[in-house]
Amino acid sequence: MYIAQRTMHVRSQATTLCEIRLRKSKKLVVFATKTPIMAVSSDQLAFVFGILGNVVAFCVFLAPVPTFYQIYKKKSTEGFQSIPYVIALFSAMLWIYYAFLKPKTTFLITINSFGCFIETIYICLFLFYATKKARVETVKLLVLLLACGFGLLVLLTHFLAKDSTRVRIVGWICLVFALLVFVAPLCIVRQVIRTKSAEYMPLPLSAFLTLNAVAWFFYGLLLKDFNIAIPNVLGFVFGVLQMVLYKIYSKSEKDNDLEKQGKVSQLADQIIILEENKLSDITEQIIDGQIIIAKLGQLEKIPVVLRANNDGLEADTDLNVQMEPIIV
Repeated sequence: MYIAQRTMHVRSQATTLCEIRLRKSKKLVVFATKTPIMAVSSDQLAFVFGILGNVVAFCVFLAPVPTFYQIYKKKSTEGFQSIPYVIALFSAMLWIYYAFLKPKTTFLITINSFGCFIETIYICLFLFYATKKARVETVKLLVLLLACGFGLLVLLTHFLAKDSTRVRIVGWICLVFALLVFVAPLCIVRQVIRTKSAEYMPLPLSAFLTLNAVAWFFYGLLLKDFNIAIPNVLGFVFGVLQMVLYKIYSKSEKDNDLEKQGKVSQLADQIIILEENKLSDITEQIIDGQIIIAKLGQLEKIPVVLRANNDGLEADTDLNVQMEPIIV
């Protein structure tokens, strides 16, 4: 009777009850522990993934730093374009506006505020070192996306839509724009497949983008915000695709390099260097050989006759003889 009362009392305190039945001498031994069950809520998990997403996205925003350091050293933007940085700035501003309209999205505000800051620095550096034509194009793009696009979006949704409708409209705009941003790497994927080279698709950046997509997907899923979760599904797929392509074509590049080195070593074995000190004892000798001439990426063999005498070497060539090109 005492054991039953003790068991009910422990359960009423929301504690864990562990029962071990030992059938020795027909006795029932009951062990009770007062350790409360730790239930992890979806808000706590969203907090964890929000921090992870902020850390990874912070690294992604800093990825162009080596590029702009190179621009700073050369004092020129060379072939770089400002489009990715203007689009990233526009995307960050969109998500900040959406986060102010939607509750429990503090992590969107923090990371995209940093994104606006760092992308503004990138654009200013680009404008400082770019040519006049590139500056004009960048300014036009800034006016089109930021002043016209973002400005009209804020004005129209603020005055023409109510609270719930405004959140829904801005959320759909953010979703569509995020999908377009994630589709953009398809151009790089196409270039990698066409050139069979992973030079323009660094593995660390692809890995960070994939991890970033995973973190924000679970963050949106736990908050039941599909405007955040759905675009990151596509981001994860393209991230994995980029890493697979890097694995395939980086290996093929190594094989091509080894093959080229093998060809170079074979060609080097065919070249005979005649040293002058070895010809001093030769009075007259006719050497039948070939001279190898490298021209425009091809190796051409020209039949010659070398005559060695006391005055030096004489070469009799017949240029009318048909030459056999060797493709490297």
